[in-house]
Amino acid sequence: MKAIASTTYGGPDVLRELDLPTPEAGPGEVRIRVHAAAVNPTDAMLRGGAYAARTTDVPPPYVPGMDAAGVIDQLGPGADGRLSVGQRVVALVVPAGPRGAYAEQIVVPAQSVVPAPAGTDHAEASTLLMNAATARLALDTLALPKGATLAVTGAAGAVGGYTIELAKADGLTVVADAAPHDRDLVRGFGADHVVDRGADVAARVRELAPDGVPGLVDGSDQREEAVPAVADGGALVALRGWQGPAERGVTVTPVFVASVRGDTALLDTLRLQAEEGVLSLRVAKVLPASDAAEAHRLLEAGGLRGRLVLDFS
Repeated sequence: MKAIASTTYGGPDVLRELDLPTPEAGPGEVRIRVHAAAVNPTDAMLRGGAYAARTTDVPPPYVPGMDAAGVIDQLGPGADGRLSVGQRVVALVVPAGPRGAYAEQIVVPAQSVVPAPAGTDHAEASTLLMNAATARLALDTLALPKGATLAVTGAAGAVGGYTIELAKADGLTVVADAAPHDRDLVRGFGADHVVDRGADVAARVRELAPDGVPGLVDGSDQREEAVPAVADGGALVALRGWQGPAERGVTVTPVFVASVRGDTALLDTLRLQAEEGVLSLRVAKVLPASDAAEAHRLLEAGGLRGRLVLDFS
C-alpha cells in the first residue's frame, strides 16, 4: 500500500511516498481504506522529531497523521458490532512508527472509529475528530458551570473554532481573540466578545472581565502571556504540554487528545454535533497525498483557516 512517511526527522522534504506492507486487523481492530487524512500541527511536530524521545524503541518509517476518513474494508476478531465492512467512518489515530493516518490503509482500535458525519465528503469528515476531541477535552478539564465566561486564544484556528462552538453549546459566554480580518469568522463561531490577538491579549480580556475569567483555553500557545487573563484561582488549559508555573493560584493543565482515543461515546457525540451543525467542518485545501511535503510547508507558513487535507482516493 502507499503511505507518506519519513525515515528520519527533519523538514517537510523528509516526507516521501513509500510502499509499505498492507496491515491486517487484529483482535478488536478495524482496517480502513483511507480516502482523506487531515494535516495537523502535531503531524509537523512528529515529522520534526518533537516526540522522538517518547519513541526511541520505534524504528522507522514514521507515518504521521491523527485524522483519517474512509471506508472499513476489514474487521478483526471481536471488533465492535457497531461497525461493518463498507461503512464510511472517521478515526482518531495515534501514530506509532508505520501506524499513522497518512496511508491508503490503516488499522486502528474499533473504539477509535465512529461513523462519518452524514452529509459530508471524506475531506470534510477528516477534519473533525482530532481537533474537536481536543476542544471537548479542554472544556471538560475546565468544567466551567453554565453561564460562566471562557476565554479562547487562537480562536480562528481549528481547535479554537471548535472550542467556541462547543462552549456555546454548553451555555458558556466566550471571549475570543482574532486578527482584524478574522473577527467576522470568530463571531460566526458564536463568540460573544472578540478582542485583538497578540502579546497583550490578557489585558484585552481584562478590559471585558476586570477580575479575569475563570477558565482559558490557550489555543495559540501563549503560555505566560495568557495567564494574566485568568482570575485568581482559575484554570488554563494548555495544548502543547506546558505545565506552568502560573501565579495567583491559577492552575495550568496540559491536555493530550490521545487520552480520549478510546472514548467512543465522546467521539460519536462529536460526530452527531457535526451532523447537527453545532460544529463547522472547515477544509482549507485538498492536495494529492503525494504533495504531503507541500502541505506541511503550507501548514508551517501559517494563515490557514481550516485544515489542509491529503487525498488518498
